[in-house]
Amino acid sequence: MSYVKLVNMTKYFNDTKVLENISLDINKGEIISLLGPSGCGKSTTLKLIAGLLNPDKGDILFNDKSVLNLPPEKRNAVIVFQEYLLFPHMNVYENIAFGLKMKKVSKKDIDSKVKELLYLVKLNNYENKYPSELSGGQKQRVAIARALAVEPEILLLDEPFSNLDINLRDEMREFVLDIQRKKNITTILVTHDKEEALIMSDKIAVMLDGEIKQFDTPKNLYENPISKNVANIFGERNYIRGNIENGVFKSNIIEINLNNKENINNIELMIPKEGIDIRSINNEYGTKAIIVKKRYSGDRTHYDLKIKDSILKASCNEDLFNENELIRFTVKNKNLVYFK
Repeated sequence: MSYVKLVNMTKYFNDTKVLENISLDINKGEIISLLGPSGCGKSTTLKLIAGLLNPDKGDILFNDKSVLNLPPEKRNAVIVFQEYLLFPHMNVYENIAFGLKMKKVSKKDIDSKVKELLYLVKLNNYENKYPSELSGGQKQRVAIARALAVEPEILLLDEPFSNLDINLRDEMREFVLDIQRKKNITTILVTHDKEEALIMSDKIAVMLDGEIKQFDTPKNLYENPISKNVANIFGERNYIRGNIENGVFKSNIIEINLNNKENINNIELMIPKEGIDIRSINNEYGTKAIIVKKRYSGDRTHYDLKIKDSILKASCNEDLFNENELIRFTVKNKNLVYFK
């Protein structure tokens, strides 16, 4: 049974359709990401789940019960925004305690819960600090602690790491994953960062133009996208048009044995950049090409290979070749997907 279920959810802003027939099944304790470019409807979906907006069509179910008629405070779903939205006139303790006070929880229980959360988010000695005295990462931890204080069943995160520098972003991702596992809380993360979605998610919903194009595990989405649009969300790929004849893909620049018996005309074969293996020109095997561009990024080196009038993108762990060098390359018969 799905714990959060969206059923054919549609939303308009004036006459503009923002979401169309959004459907999702999310299991209890899962962390899923809504991934896509700005303006595709990710944050709108999150606000609909939280009850901050109402859909024009469709339904939202928590634990198999519709919540459309429930106000936000009755849904037991809490949203954390990228701006943190801490109360500037309240210290850390008071910010975390705010939701509990609104629920008329006793002072003793509030004190116990706030101290527990301060320990959980590693801010034990910060209870008397004000937001203006905190770093970005500390503010984010307070915002998460405030959300967790009311013990929500669903945690909604709207691009929570986008304002942080790269090192702090990595730290906060691990921090949130650790808390999510400890609390086993169903979590929905909005992000436009493909790496973030791949690292953090049990499943990812790829959103484009107000629709969910594919909902799957990170591995399946990366290796078996159902369309070029979905594939391109996860970075640059190579596409070569050709035919499959008796299990061999043939184009004007390369032939690849696919180890099957298929015969299909006029398809586009998708080759990941990491699926291209560059070798020395002295190697006996491989297609000849010349390196026309090279970019070094630390753990990987990226090459543009020119074959006849075509360019193929390659990405390797090792930095062994130079621009204008003649090389050979082969294509790994792995994670090759074709589109008709």
